[in-house]
Amino acid sequence: MISLFLLQQNYQVLEAEDYQSAVKKLSEKPKLILLDWMLPGRSGIQFIQYLKKSEETAQIPILMLTARSSEDDCIVCLNTGADDYVTKPFSPKVLIARIESLLRRTYQNNDIINIDDLILDQNAKRVTFQKKEISLSSTEYKLLHFFMAHPEKVYSREQLLDFVWGNDIYVEDRTVDSYIRRLRKSLEPCGFERYVQTVRGSGYRFSNHFQDN
Repeated sequence: MISLFLLQQNYQVLEAEDYQSAVKKLSEKPKLILLDWMLPGRSGIQFIQYLKKSEETAQIPILMLTARSSEDDCIVCLNTGADDYVTKPFSPKVLIARIESLLRRTYQNNDIINIDDLILDQNAKRVTFQKKEISLSSTEYKLLHFFMAHPEKVYSREQLLDFVWGNDIYVEDRTVDSYIRRLRKSLEPCGFERYVQTVRGSGYRFSNHFQDN
């Protein structure tokens, strides 16, 4: 049910039925983990401990979902390494708000955004890959910044116009398509054009889960 709701909100969802399945899914580099304390196989707490042992997974934000609502349980969960804690039952809208907040804290508020070694420095307004700077126009940079700050989520042309260009500037919807093409062209030398994906009938997303556009 949670997966269906997240899909309806244009999130890309990976599902794991137990501890071992969850470990295998880590190879697909999730941007956030919704974790049930009562994870079959081993506990959610043990899975957090597993994540924190590796540099590759230690920084993935974790939102724990559980029916355990005592203060002690919450403290154990957060002290183990979870970033947020939501008790059941919960409102799907509240869950989405928590997810959005956690994604912003993790990926948008940092000065440096790093996705698969594509590095965006918000202070320097510079994008690099393997220490080589990628030349971008001002609008291409803004578009890439927005995508990298909100990975995996699908945005329509209208939403991108509002978020990237702003409400005070009149720009036609097709202008977004034009800048998407330009951004892909600029990212081709380092192989990141595939990350800027068209979702037919919906819009665009920035993702390292590849499929035919």
